[in-house]
Amino acid sequence: MTTTRYDRRMYAVMNDRRAAAAYATVTRRRVLVGAHVALTVTGVGAWMFGPGLGPAVVLVAVMVPWILLTGLLNGSTCGLLELRGRMLDERQLVERDRVRALAHRITLWLLVAAVLGTAAYGFLADAPARAAVTPVLIGVFAAHWMMPLWVAGLRVRDELGDDES
Repeated sequence: MTTTRYDRRMYAVMNDRRAAAAYATVTRRRVLVGAHVALTVTGVGAWMFGPGLGPAVVLVAVMVPWILLTGLLNGSTCGLLELRGRMLDERQLVERDRVRALAHRITLWLLVAAVLGTAAYGFLADAPARAAVTPVLIGVFAAHWMMPLWVAGLRVRDELGDDES
């Protein structure tokens, strides 16, 4: 297969090491993933639960750092999830499959927890479960969407020669 100009440009962007210091160690990548999870939860929560100007401001304020953290996580994985398969070597293709499989299993358990939680809400609150379904579905959808990136960010190994500073 031939590579396109888009493929070459995305490969260059995803393998740009100018921000490598931000994700050079396991600890730094864990902090990035944790911050990304927190910003995702904040943004989804603001969008879901708050009509009006206040939540819109929160959502806009969260978007800029969320986008930057997404870029850092994609950079830390060298574009593992963003590049087309023809731009990845065999090792990267295997790792991408592993990341997707693990993210799928984690999301499965989140769905099980969501179903049980929604059922418990309906039983304990003596209310129709449908009141909890929409927020739970939106939350699980956001987790499903982001989980491969979070898993990939946590699975990246340090490059040889990096120290823990």
